[in-house]
Amino acid sequence: MAKQHDNVTAHSSSEYDEQILKTIPYYSKFHEETIHLVEAYIQQPKIWLDTGCGTGVLVHKCFEVFHETQFILSDPSEAMLEVARQNLSEHTNMVKILEPVTTQDIPLYFTTKPDVITAIQAHHYLSVPDRIKATKVCYDLLNVGGIYITFENVSPMTKLGIEIGKQNWGKYQFSKGKTKQQVENHLARFGNEYFPITVEEHIDLYRRCGFKVVEMLWYSYMQAGFFCIK
Repeated sequence: MAKQHDNVTAHSSSEYDEQILKTIPYYSKFHEETIHLVEAYIQQPKIWLDTGCGTGVLVHKCFEVFHETQFILSDPSEAMLEVARQNLSEHTNMVKILEPVTTQDIPLYFTTKPDVITAIQAHHYLSVPDRIKATKVCYDLLNVGGIYITFENVSPMTKLGIEIGKQNWGKYQFSKGKTKQQVENHLARFGNEYFPITVEEHIDLYRRCGFKVVEMLWYSYMQAGFFCIK
């Protein structure tokens, strides 16, 4: 198994931004597509909550487009949040960073509800009950008409599909310079250290939580993105 560091991912906070690009195909595109979608739907949201914010890279990119948006960042890892503080130090007047907290434990006391909530590569670490709770918290926090956008590692629908998906994903990581052992360690986390569900299960979850619109935004390798409207 991969060595654990200062958060639930396979990478320490100090090396996360570099290593995630070697691990998740098209990872930077997840941020780009999220920004494009929000820009098309809301243009200039008032409040944006990024849960599982990691090092704050998504929000840092957002400032290039959304100049009037107030951002709230949350993450269960204090080490990740400290890197986020450093990365966003030039925007402290537009950023509020919560104390370390998981999505399912974010308190529901926001004075003004967010127009946008994002959870990028965050909730697949949760158990089924916690995943449901986290998604329901996002729904409850979100402003009516607001948009929830999430990207996660997902599970193919069949055993063979999982095997092929792992092989394909492993080839990507190897092509980015990871050793055979590093690739094997990472793929071994599937179903053991993170718990992906299928696309169909995602869609069903979002509908059951109350979202009136549920759509797929992205699918590549073993990752998928969804957006939901309250």
